[in-house]
Amino acid sequence: MAKKQLRVGMIGYGFMGRAHSNAYKQVGQFFPSQHEVVLKAACARNADQIKAFADQWGYESTETDWKKLIERKDIDVVDICTPNNLHKEIALAAAAAGKMILCEKPLAMNSAEGKIMVDAVEKAKVPNMVWYNYRRIPAVTLAKKLIEEGRLGKIFHYRAKFLQDWTIKSDLPQGGQGLWRLDVEAAGSGVSGDLLAHCIDTALWLNGRLDTVNCMTETFVKERMHNLTGKVEKVGIDDACIFMGKFENGSLANFESTRYARGHKALYTFEINGENMSIGWDLHDLHRLQIFDYKDEGKIRGWKSIHVTDNSPDHPYMANWWVPGLAIGYDSSFTHQVADFIQGLETGKPQGPTFRDALETQQVLDAILDSAKSQKWVTVAK
Repeated sequence: MAKKQLRVGMIGYGFMGRAHSNAYKQVGQFFPSQHEVVLKAACARNADQIKAFADQWGYESTETDWKKLIERKDIDVVDICTPNNLHKEIALAAAAAGKMILCEKPLAMNSAEGKIMVDAVEKAKVPNMVWYNYRRIPAVTLAKKLIEEGRLGKIFHYRAKFLQDWTIKSDLPQGGQGLWRLDVEAAGSGVSGDLLAHCIDTALWLNGRLDTVNCMTETFVKERMHNLTGKVEKVGIDDACIFMGKFENGSLANFESTRYARGHKALYTFEINGENMSIGWDLHDLHRLQIFDYKDEGKIRGWKSIHVTDNSPDHPYMANWWVPGLAIGYDSSFTHQVADFIQGLETGKPQGPTFRDALETQQVLDAILDSAKSQKWVTVAK
């Protein structure tokens, strides 16, 4: 029986474009399905650069105008891999054209934009997903299973941090290719939308809704040269963000992100403390889940490091990879996301995070930035 083609049109070609393209190429090898992913077209404004990208990753064709890509009849899925300020316009056009949509995170520049995007995809009834890939690290997915099984009992604390150090240089410019994350007009926010968005999505997935937040942000370098204007301009994004809050289930939240933590390139960790068990995870040791179970007694009491690489159903996704004991990497989380998206198409049961799921993360982001500005507690919108 011939497989149904899933023809992808990629808009953007940076770091995330590579990660997504690799996932599309890998998914059929490790997660066989009724669909065959075809890299149909890649799109970006610079014709030479997008041609080089397409040749490297095996895309059949290129476009320099994303509107033309969306108009093409041979494109089933539009992958939005652009700066944040373009997400809304592209998503609305793709939904109107009846295309399936995979969109990079955060969903939008703010909740108002995100709500318009949610309404559009739901009205058009097009399958949609946002690339919050850390949900699909097997150790993180195992944490979800333990929580759903009630193993932790009542949860008291959720704490997470995401630390980097790449913007410490005061002479680093803002704006343009590669540095749009420092430009508020393109990014909407700084580390809150770039880094904390991942932490928040994972937290909402694992621990439920955040009700109230109290936040502090800081921009350490107030002005930077702007690559697009050639002028020194005010920096409008946050370099560091710390907030506390309270979840709907009564547990307390403590989150931190910064690009000014010298020595850290991508330190993402979380720890959850329940009445019966505590669990912790570290991106730098991503295939291990740390567990403390108070029921362990005597000589075996203490934290345990669970190597999540077994090929049994108890270790999510791993049966599709290697023999037990052999680890997979960061890139595999994107492969899992594509596999789950395809599974959703075949079962008729959409896999999250959908645009609506990602809107909840956007609402938390809006609330923490509002809190930082007002220096008051803020209730997260529903």
